[in-house]
Amino acid sequence: MVAGMTYDKTDVLAEFHGKEGLGYPMLQDVDVALVNALGIRNEDYDEGHRAYGIPHPGVLWVDGEGVIRAKFAIEGYRARPPFEALFNHIVAQINP
Repeated sequence: MVAGMTYDKTDVLAEFHGKEGLGYPMLQDVDVALVNALGIRNEDYDEGHRAYGIPHPGVLWVDGEGVIRAKFAIEGYRARPPFEALFNHIVAQINP
């Protein structure tokens, strides 16, 4: 399953999801608890800043039991983890 995650409020999230016609669900993490627990929060922004709580862009691979098997996050916000690295890691985990 593919899902996105954001700290935006429900109304903002619903508008974005509808406008973009996403084919996957969006998860909400308003208090950034999940982002903090995963260790992916961009700490360049202090609490009170409008970007506070923003995670580093990335991808999590979560297995069928809900266990995080891989975490790919890149500092900054313009780059994304290379798909090839993610794909190769998952293939290696599935076919050791």
